[in-house]
Amino acid sequence: MRFINLIVIHCSATRCDRSYTEHDLTTDHLRRGFSGAGYHFYIRKNGDIKTLRPLERPGAHARGCNAHSVGICYDFQKHSLRALVLLLLKDYPGSRLCGHRDLSPDLNGNGEIEPEEWIKECPCFDAASLLDEPPVNPGYL
Repeated sequence: MRFINLIVIHCSATRCDRSYTEHDLTTDHLRRGFSGAGYHFYIRKNGDIKTLRPLERPGAHARGCNAHSVGICYDFQKHSLRALVLLLLKDYPGSRLCGHRDLSPDLNGNGEIEPEEWIKECPCFDAASLLDEPPVNPGYL
Protein backbone atom coordinates (compact mmCIF):
# COMPACT_ATOMS: atom_id res chain seq x y z
CA MET A 1 0.00 0.00 0.00
CA ARG A 2 1.33 3.46 -0.79
CA PHE A 3 1.84 6.15 1.84
CA ILE A 4 -1.12 8.54 1.96
CA ASN A 5 -1.21 11.78 3.94
CA LEU A 6 -3.54 13.93 1.86
CA ILE A 7 -7.21 13.66 0.88
CA VAL A 8 -8.11 16.07 -1.91
CA ILE A 9 -11.71 17.07 -2.66
CA HIS A 10 -12.73 18.06 -6.19
CA CYS A 11 -16.06 19.09 -7.68
CA SER A 12 -17.29 17.79 -11.02
CA ALA A 13 -18.11 21.34 -12.23
CA THR A 14 -21.15 20.08 -14.10
CA ARG A 15 -24.48 21.82 -14.46
CA CYS A 16 -26.99 20.90 -11.77
CA ASP A 17 -29.55 19.95 -14.45
CA ARG A 18 -27.18 17.49 -16.13
CA SER A 19 -26.65 13.85 -15.24
CA TYR A 20 -22.92 13.14 -15.06
CA THR A 21 -22.08 9.49 -14.51
CA GLU A 22 -18.82 7.83 -13.54
CA HIS A 23 -18.65 6.63 -17.16
CA ASP A 24 -18.93 10.25 -18.38
CA LEU A 25 -16.18 11.31 -15.99
CA THR A 26 -13.87 8.46 -17.08
CA THR A 27 -14.54 9.21 -20.76
CA ASP A 28 -13.71 12.90 -20.22
CA HIS A 29 -10.43 11.97 -18.52
CA LEU A 30 -9.52 9.50 -21.29
CA ARG A 31 -10.10 12.30 -23.84
CA ARG A 32 -7.64 14.44 -21.85
CA GLY A 33 -4.99 11.73 -22.21
CA PHE A 34 -5.30 10.10 -18.78
CA SER A 35 -5.13 6.30 -18.48
CA GLY A 36 -8.59 6.30 -16.86
CA ALA A 37 -10.40 8.40 -14.28
CA GLY A 38 -7.95 10.50 -12.31
CA TYR A 39 -9.93 10.30 -9.08
CA HIS A 40 -10.08 7.38 -6.68
CA PHE A 41 -13.73 8.01 -5.82
CA TYR A 42 -16.68 9.75 -7.43
CA ILE A 43 -19.86 10.60 -5.53
CA ARG A 44 -22.95 10.80 -7.73
CA LYS A 45 -25.85 13.23 -7.21
CA ASN A 46 -27.89 10.44 -5.62
CA GLY A 47 -25.14 9.90 -3.03
CA ASP A 48 -23.76 6.67 -4.51
CA ILE A 49 -20.01 6.39 -3.95
CA LYS A 50 -18.23 4.91 -6.96
CA THR A 51 -14.66 3.60 -6.85
CA LEU A 52 -12.83 4.67 -10.02
CA ARG A 53 -9.19 3.95 -9.29
CA PRO A 54 -7.62 1.52 -6.80
CA LEU A 55 -6.09 3.21 -3.75
CA GLU A 56 -2.84 1.35 -4.51
CA ARG A 57 -2.44 3.46 -7.69
CA PRO A 58 -1.59 7.17 -7.51
CA GLY A 59 -4.31 9.41 -8.85
CA ALA A 60 -4.18 12.00 -11.61
CA HIS A 61 -6.03 14.84 -9.94
CA ALA A 62 -3.61 17.31 -8.29
CA ARG A 63 -0.28 17.84 -10.03
CA GLY A 64 2.67 17.36 -7.68
CA CYS A 65 0.53 15.74 -4.97
CA ASN A 66 -0.79 12.56 -6.60
CA ALA A 67 1.81 10.15 -5.20
CA HIS A 68 0.64 10.47 -1.60
CA SER A 69 -3.02 11.48 -1.90
CA VAL A 70 -6.53 10.17 -2.42
CA GLY A 71 -8.66 12.10 -4.92
CA ILE A 72 -12.41 12.39 -4.43
CA CYS A 73 -14.72 14.09 -6.90
CA TYR A 74 -18.26 14.85 -5.82
CA ASP A 75 -21.19 15.89 -7.92
CA PHE A 76 -23.61 17.06 -5.26
CA GLN A 77 -24.03 14.95 -2.11
CA LYS A 78 -21.97 16.31 0.78
CA HIS A 79 -23.43 13.71 3.16
CA SER A 80 -21.84 10.85 1.22
CA LEU A 81 -18.67 12.89 0.75
CA ARG A 82 -18.36 13.45 4.51
CA ALA A 83 -19.02 9.76 5.26
CA LEU A 84 -16.31 8.70 2.79
CA VAL A 85 -13.80 11.23 4.15
CA LEU A 86 -14.42 10.05 7.73
CA LEU A 87 -13.80 6.44 6.67
CA LEU A 88 -10.59 7.41 4.86
CA LEU A 89 -9.36 9.42 7.85
CA LYS A 90 -9.79 6.28 9.97
CA ASP A 91 -7.62 4.35 7.51
CA TYR A 92 -5.10 7.20 7.05
CA PRO A 93 -4.98 8.98 10.43
CA GLY A 94 -3.23 12.32 10.49
CA SER A 95 -3.91 12.99 6.79
CA ARG A 96 -4.66 16.56 5.82
CA LEU A 97 -8.05 17.24 4.24
CA CYS A 98 -8.05 19.99 1.62
CA GLY A 99 -9.63 21.10 -1.61
CA HIS A 100 -7.84 21.14 -4.95
CA ARG A 101 -7.78 24.94 -4.75
CA ASP A 102 -5.77 24.72 -1.51
CA LEU A 103 -2.88 23.15 -3.41
CA SER A 104 -2.39 26.24 -5.58
CA PRO A 105 1.03 27.92 -5.40
CA ASP A 106 1.64 30.57 -2.73
CA LEU A 107 2.39 33.31 -5.26
CA ASN A 108 3.17 36.06 -2.74
CA GLY A 109 5.19 33.77 -0.45
CA ASN A 110 3.31 34.65 2.75
CA GLY A 111 2.68 31.00 3.72
CA GLU A 112 -1.06 31.15 3.01
CA ILE A 113 -2.98 30.24 -0.15
CA GLU A 114 -5.43 33.11 -0.56
CA PRO A 115 -8.45 33.22 -2.92
CA GLU A 116 -6.68 35.46 -5.42
CA GLU A 117 -3.94 32.79 -5.72
CA TRP A 118 -6.30 29.87 -6.46
CA ILE A 119 -5.69 28.31 -9.86
CA LYS A 120 -9.30 27.16 -9.77
CA GLU A 121 -12.12 27.33 -7.20
CA CYS A 122 -12.46 23.56 -6.90
CA PRO A 123 -14.35 22.67 -4.84
CA CYS A 124 -16.57 25.71 -4.25
CA PHE A 125 -16.39 25.34 -0.45
CA ASP A 126 -13.70 25.00 2.22
CA ALA A 127 -13.05 21.24 2.17
CA ALA A 128 -11.55 21.21 5.68
CA SER A 129 -14.84 22.62 7.05
CA LEU A 130 -16.53 19.38 5.99
CA LEU A 131 -15.36 17.92 9.30
CA ASP A 132 -17.12 20.73 11.22
CA GLU A 133 -20.55 19.73 9.92
CA PRO A 134 -23.02 17.77 12.07
CA PRO A 135 -22.10 14.11 12.59
CA VAL A 136 -23.04 11.55 10.00
CA ASN A 137 -25.52 8.90 11.16
CA PRO A 138 -23.22 6.19 12.66
CA GLY A 139 -25.37 3.48 11.06
CA TYR A 140 -24.45 4.88 7.64
CA LEU A 141 -20.77 4.11 8.16
